[in-house]
Amino acid sequence: MTSPSPHPDSASTVRLTVDLGALADNWRTMRDLSGSARCGAAVKADGYGTGADQAAPRLLREGCRDFFVADATEGARLRPALPGARIYVLNGVFEGSFAQTLSHDMIPVINSTEQAAFWLAHAASRPYALQVDTGMNRLGLTPEQAVAHSQSDAPQPCLVMSHFACADDPDHPLNAGQIKTFQGLADCFPDIEASLANSGGIHLGARAHHQLTRPGIALYGGEAVNGVANRMLPVVTAEARVLVLRHAQAGQSVSYGAAHRLTRDSRIAVCGVGYADGFHRSGSGAGVPLRASVAEGAMGAINGVRVPVLGKITMDLTMFDVTDLPEGSVQAGDWIELMGPTIDVEEAATAAGTISYEMLTSLGRRYERHYRG
Repeated sequence: MTSPSPHPDSASTVRLTVDLGALADNWRTMRDLSGSARCGAAVKADGYGTGADQAAPRLLREGCRDFFVADATEGARLRPALPGARIYVLNGVFEGSFAQTLSHDMIPVINSTEQAAFWLAHAASRPYALQVDTGMNRLGLTPEQAVAHSQSDAPQPCLVMSHFACADDPDHPLNAGQIKTFQGLADCFPDIEASLANSGGIHLGARAHHQLTRPGIALYGGEAVNGVANRMLPVVTAEARVLVLRHAQAGQSVSYGAAHRLTRDSRIAVCGVGYADGFHRSGSGAGVPLRASVAEGAMGAINGVRVPVLGKITMDLTMFDVTDLPEGSVQAGDWIELMGPTIDVEEAATAAGTISYEMLTSLGRRYERHYRG
């Protein structure tokens, strides 16, 4: 039987434990790796699924003063919890977000000449950041547009920034190209702070740091650099409640499509979690195309012992094979770890054919959330 729950029982069949102490520790690690640069934090997408209303204030207490959100609505929700902090809105500004950006004292990241013209026509005295595209072909002025802006009579930004495309692969040649291009652009904006490094970029060293770094996935326990041992502490533990234990005979099938046929008499833990909770169907133990290339599907864990998913993950239910656990060691009402100290978020993501970013930001609304640290 699993150890007693640290949380009061409830009607929920899925729960999420977020370790804010580990989050703070990860931020300190990234701060130290940032050298002389100030270390900010990306708290967009509800703090990468952890709950930005809890994560951001914890980082503020740790000393973080620069926060990055995707849109003005995210920033407005966080402003009361981040007094005195700088909140940068990565998607910029447009007519519909203008009033919210001003009233909550946020800094838009200007991503086009049209956004620049709009902001300077309506709020020329207010600070803004300027993003330059150095290789993503996503958001940002072209280098030529940025140089022209630096030479204009317009009020200049408080921050000039760009974004790495391949920082998780330190040997990718585009990294050096982006660093060189961005340094040339930063030189066009003397006495203005510059920011380039995300989580992976911080690991590229001082040439990528400039005055402000902005880690994201690493803060939440994700792997920042491919093929390098992850130094980050796990922040999120996701668990599902065992609803029913059933016995099935060899030769019988499990779940939709009869994709998994049992080769032995089995004990099956039916748990109250599914793809509606962000436990991706692509991680099913059988019956999905991914299993042809990634042989092992998603796992659960009970008391540190891994148990595989049987058959297809469904909308609200998933079946785990607990046959190899001692009889009586798991019962209805116990909890199975989906990701956490035994199954880290990167492993869970690989089994589902995705990345840790998507695993965390896909966590559904049904999780009962608990915070510690």
